Amino acid sequence: MIELRVSYRDKDDVLLEDSLESKNPHELFSIWFKKASERGDVRQPNAACLATATKSGIPSARFVLLKAFGESGYTFYTNSESRKGREIEENPIAAMTIYWDPMDRSVRIEGAVEKISESESTEYFDTRPKSSQIGAHVSRQSTVIASRESLSELNKKLEIEYADKRVPRPSYWNGYRIIPKTMEFWQGQSDRLHDRIVFERAENAAEKQIASHAGENGWVFYRLSP
Repeated sequence: MIELRVSYRDKDDVLLEDSLESKNPHELFSIWFKKASERGDVRQPNAACLATATKSGIPSARFVLLKAFGESGYTFYTNSESRKGREIEENPIAAMTIYWDPMDRSVRIEGAVEKISESESTEYFDTRPKSSQIGAHVSRQSTVIASRESLSELNKKLEIEYADKRVPRPSYWNGYRIIPKTMEFWQGQSDRLHDRIVFERAENAAEKQIASHAGENGWVFYRLSP
């Protein structure tokens, strides 16, 4: 697998503490996300790997779509009866990683997870294409099914049923929000001395007695060895 090694950035193109575009991690994420969204070679800038775990610590990870972000948290939607939904219910802590390959950048977010309000979930559900709305009813996510055909048959049935009327949000389809406790901004370097800048809530860093720089809005930041 040695031939799969790729080059990243030039050693002079580094991520320095003094040159951060914002000392607020949410604003910095927004800047990076905007740059990724404006590129033609990043097909889905909001694709994120979400990691959850059971109460006993058995982990699982999958890709979801980040649908909103900001000071209040990082939001995604899913079936609450799915594996990730069940794991969040019993262990409401999660990690999310977004990787923008053409930019040699990624952001890792860790924190508590909370379910957003029913009204927020419904408001977003109503904006989805009808095919996606029907799909939420067809798929009882993470359950065993007999065949692909069984899904297709139910989908056709519901397409007829809802042809001329609104598709209601299933009670099990909800939005979740990660409230970041830690956010890490990573930038790859060809010499493998990658840049890793971590933002953490000031009170948490103080408990760990970590030497850090003052950020904004109650955040501090520091550099980790690659």
